[in-house]
Amino acid sequence: MLDIGCGGGLVAEPMTRLGATVTAIDASEEAIRVASVHAAREGLDIDYRCAPPEALVADGTTFDAILALEVVEHVADLDQFFAATVTLLRPGGALALSTLNRTLKSLALAKIGAEYVMRWLPAGTHDWRKFVKPSEMAAALRRNGLTLTDLKGLTYDPLRGSWSLTADLDVNYLGFAV
Repeated sequence: MLDIGCGGGLVAEPMTRLGATVTAIDASEEAIRVASVHAAREGLDIDYRCAPPEALVADGTTFDAILALEVVEHVADLDQFFAATVTLLRPGGALALSTLNRTLKSLALAKIGAEYVMRWLPAGTHDWRKFVKPSEMAAALRRNGLTLTDLKGLTYDPLRGSWSLTADLDVNYLGFAV
């Protein structure tokens, strides 16, 4: 399994605990360093690399499954990102992704609310103009040989302090492609 945009290893670690052989990449050297140290302390064997997906393409590496969670809204070129990602996916493999939709609701909640009101993220983390509509995601995946088979909204309930899968794609959403 490949975890693209792994950050500090929040998904790579549980995937490893579940039995996956995980390679995890991120553009941030600091994130890779922190993730590597934490995984070593936990006794987890995760192949962390500071690299873009294109670097793995050059190696000829392929994966059964790829995760791109909360990363596509940060890439410069969506088609280039998916072209590299598809090249890394073995035939019959699957891609799971999550991102933010480009709506006024997401601007209010995910950008202004999360960064400036709740301060869950550092101010300036996201550029709302780079948020990706589900139709744009589906089209980019199709252009690169993948079929989007499922979409679900990810909705936060502030009263319960919990997230749930919903039909509401207005802010956060998850996609699954083959």
